[in-house]
Amino acid sequence: MTRSLISRRSMLRGLGVALSLPSLHSFARPSASPTIPFRLGFTYIPNGVIMDQWRPGKMGSLGKLPESLSPLQNYTRDFQVLSGLNHAKAYSNGDGGGDHARANATFLTGCQARKTAGKDIEIGISVDQIAANALGNDTKLRSLELSCDGNRRSGKCDSGYSCAYQYNLSWKTKSLPMVPESNPRLVFERLFGQSSTPFDRKNQLKRKALNKSILDFAIDDVYSMQNKLGRDDQEKLSEYLTSVRELERRIEKDERKEETFPVMQSPDGIPGDYETHLRMMFDMMALAYQSDSTRVGSFLLAHDGSNRSFHEIGVPEGHHSLSHHRNDEEKIKKLARIDKFYSEQFAYFVEKLSTIKEVDGSRLLDHCLIVSGSGISDGNQHRHSDLPVLLAGGKAHGVRPGRHVDYHGVPMTNLYLGILERSGVQASQVGDSTGLITDF
Repeated sequence: MTRSLISRRSMLRGLGVALSLPSLHSFARPSASPTIPFRLGFTYIPNGVIMDQWRPGKMGSLGKLPESLSPLQNYTRDFQVLSGLNHAKAYSNGDGGGDHARANATFLTGCQARKTAGKDIEIGISVDQIAANALGNDTKLRSLELSCDGNRRSGKCDSGYSCAYQYNLSWKTKSLPMVPESNPRLVFERLFGQSSTPFDRKNQLKRKALNKSILDFAIDDVYSMQNKLGRDDQEKLSEYLTSVRELERRIEKDERKEETFPVMQSPDGIPGDYETHLRMMFDMMALAYQSDSTRVGSFLLAHDGSNRSFHEIGVPEGHHSLSHHRNDEEKIKKLARIDKFYSEQFAYFVEKLSTIKEVDGSRLLDHCLIVSGSGISDGNQHRHSDLPVLLAGGKAHGVRPGRHVDYHGVPMTNLYLGILERSGVQASQVGDSTGLITDF
């Protein structure tokens, strides 16, 4: 297997195993510069934030961050805070209540959700799926949709809106959501199993019965490839495989923990601890980008209106209930703790992407654009304007992180159009876009 014969789409194969490989020098022709793909990611936090404790007080270069963003202090050169972005279609516009359903449904589409709890749901194509239509043909998966909530595709959720609006972030068509996966085991199998379907149950059961790692079934291919790689590529492949195995062990450990407590048993692979669950899913997203299994991902950390409690950080009350704080100082303090918790998780993801090296020595983060935000700014008043939005990565593509920028009340979809253009995707419209933001 000479350098010129190794394909960028090479995989390590075995029983029910097809591991896409990270970019290596050996994939490139000797005289060619390596081609590093551009990846897009969109992550969502629910119920807005306490803006005066989350948003930096001045524009320009990021300095000392406010308390709710403080977990990101070490990464101020890797992300920017974007103010003045609105989602007008998340307001009622004559449809009455349902701000949480609309916040979720509008976040990536910029469209007004049809108010229905029936099958006649309608919203719009989301920005990630516009990107996937252009970028998804060269990867194992067109796109990857993740969540830490269970799936709900029908039924009535928020003020007469279908649960489909509230539990889905990504929409392939106006009426077809891309249902996210919340089970880390199923995501792992989808990324590294032979099948591109969500779960190759037969082969997974075989591996489990034999008590072996997914890597054990590709070990012959591993040895064969390592013998033909240079030292740097051998080290990089070894680091990648170690990351895969460590993630697999964490999933297995959590599954064994669930088996110990059958009364409280969750579906296989879903951790009982929320932070553990979040970080597993962020790890999945990072490995999917690293292995070029996909170039487009979305992650619904929790659906808008989520009333999850946070006992681990001293907040036993439900998030949604607290968000209607009516200026109660104690409630605001607890909400700020939740905001900081979510910043810690995003900081974890940013750090993960920054430690993974590309073939030219640059960081994976520099070849990603990751949007993190909410469809609500002030949860107490259900505001959908001047949203809390972070944009991480992109240095290799001319993006200028390390700033706080104000866009003065334009549709958030204008940013999405700019992101699509930056990634080489041709699009004339995303939802209610009125122009193109290029200064980011």
